Amino acid sequence: MLRWIIFLIIYTIISIYGFQAIKTMIKSTWVYYVFFGIALLVIGNFLFQFLAFSEGRVLTPSKSYAFGFLLAFISLNLVAVPILLGEDIFRFFEGTYGKFFSSKNTFHVPSRRKFVSQIAMGIAAIPFASLLYGMYQGKYRFKVLNYTLHFEDLPDAFDGYRITQISDIHSGSFDNKKKIDYGVNLINEQKSDVIMFTGDMVNNKSSEMLPWKDLFGTLKAKDGVFSVLGNHDYGDYVNWPTAEEKEKNLSDLIQLQKDMGFDLLLNESRFIEKDGQRIAIVGVENWGKGGFKKAGDLKRASENIDKDDFKILMSHDPSHWEQEVIRDDYHYHLTLSGHTHGMQFGIEIPGWIKWSPVKWRYKYWAGIYKELGQYINVNRGFGYLGYPGRVGIWPEITVIQLKKGTSAT
Repeated sequence: MLRWIIFLIIYTIISIYGFQAIKTMIKSTWVYYVFFGIALLVIGNFLFQFLAFSEGRVLTPSKSYAFGFLLAFISLNLVAVPILLGEDIFRFFEGTYGKFFSSKNTFHVPSRRKFVSQIAMGIAAIPFASLLYGMYQGKYRFKVLNYTLHFEDLPDAFDGYRITQISDIHSGSFDNKKKIDYGVNLINEQKSDVIMFTGDMVNNKSSEMLPWKDLFGTLKAKDGVFSVLGNHDYGDYVNWPTAEEKEKNLSDLIQLQKDMGFDLLLNESRFIEKDGQRIAIVGVENWGKGGFKKAGDLKRASENIDKDDFKILMSHDPSHWEQEVIRDDYHYHLTLSGHTHGMQFGIEIPGWIKWSPVKWRYKYWAGIYKELGQYINVNRGFGYLGYPGRVGIWPEITVIQLKKGTSAT
């Protein structure tokens, strides 16, 4: 309860401080009422959504939107506060100077300057508008990212082989069937040899996928659709009445994936054969550093493959690659992961900048990385979770082409 009180105090302070810029720029009482009305509506809805319902850490769409609007409104005020505070410090010293070094001999703090407030709110409007855009457009701004990776020991029959990877569907967050239809069609339009899904089909419950089962069941590729589980697929963030219900939820999700035509690998492997040659597809259950579930068993998943096989590993959390995979004796040529979402917020300008706050949590957080002669692709995710949008880090469909030989660069 104490943390909520502290949060409310902080929210009130930054809202009042941000209001000072509005008050300086606009001399209209009704605008003041609108500002505080929005402030009360945003915080009221947030508190109602998160305190009125006891569903564990389940983030429903209504909770996500409450969080999204809160985040946007706070960003508007929070960005303005340092500028206004800087001006207040200057005003204080200006008043102090007037007290001791002018003939007036009085302490008078000058009024706020309108242009400073305009600058503050102008800058603050950028993240505010970006967060709103991300909620209504950015989260469905699907991007196809193409990579070509070279391997000297790739079997000749698989030279030019194409893989489409998707990750982090998070079907419990979807709210626009037309946009999801477009995204799924975009996956099929790549016409890759195989499709690989690297976990987090749902937010919490298998039932979230039922409205989307038939649509995602249309995903097809010549060599099939393979999948693994992510941390959200186990139902660990729900207060289940009984252990049996939690177990049934996972069983239902496993069956649902089978019904969709997905070949779900639970610490297992498969072979794709072509012209008498083969590559191994290895899939582990979720393994994540810190407090995340560690059900992945790489040794068990690889027990039916040879050390010299060309191997593609599907593992939801890229921390697994960092801490266990890249130093394994079996040498996994390519690992496909997801999980990070790129935090759904960042700046990416190809060839110039690639940044997101998530880089402080994950060393490998988006895109292709190479260590010890092995590659990993960290997919930015198809869906979204928590903040119901994306800013700068768009939903991703990855297409990787495998080539025999060495890169020309």
